Amino acid sequence: MRNLIIDIGNTRIKSAVFERKNLLEEKVFDEFISALNYWESLVFDQCLVSSVKWSETDLTQKLSFDFKYLSHKTSLPVNNKYETSTTLGVDRIAGAIGAWSMKGSGPVLAIDLGTCITFDLINEDNSYLGGAISPGLAMRARAMHEQTARLPLVDLNVKPHALIGTNTITCMQIGIWQGVELEILGQIEAYTKKYPEIEVFISGGDAQSFVSLAKDLIFVVPNLVLYGLNSILNHNVE
Repeated sequence: MRNLIIDIGNTRIKSAVFERKNLLEEKVFDEFISALNYWESLVFDQCLVSSVKWSETDLTQKLSFDFKYLSHKTSLPVNNKYETSTTLGVDRIAGAIGAWSMKGSGPVLAIDLGTCITFDLINEDNSYLGGAISPGLAMRARAMHEQTARLPLVDLNVKPHALIGTNTITCMQIGIWQGVELEILGQIEAYTKKYPEIEVFISGGDAQSFVSLAKDLIFVVPNLVLYGLNSILNHNVE
């Protein structure tokens, strides 16, 4: 069975073609029309769409093929024990399920490094419990600039290797990067103490900047959400 997975964000559109659990190809688009032309050239059996931008009704008018739409009502391959499931971002649950599908069971911790940093846990009973949300790299930089009188908006394109900043800009850069890295390591340590068998998966737009964290039981998988969406589709079809 060949699956088309579509993940529509606020600014970019990601899609992937899977043969059951195997990723065949992945594409990223900035414009919907370019994505649509690509999708219409494909041959696939099933399609799942996750969108933070358009409703199912909107997409029914935009897409020329049948699809399943991911919502809080969609059946999942794990138990969802989040207290407010209607407010749970579909990207969070998809990332967690992506990690769970790669390990084959819980416990797993999915860390997504995007606009916000999210930590999402599926436990040993294969139940999604929730996790934590904190500001991402760019959000921290903007907060320091916008909520102070004199701090500049710093460039975060290059990860600093120094421990000590020698001017205001480098102090801010180091504070932001080191803060995120130490937060990630601290969260992993706390989860590992509670769940000794846990495996950790890091994804998101800033994931590649933290590849150095990857070691035994910590894996960097930038397209983790796509794997999770594919697992959700397979669950609903099968």
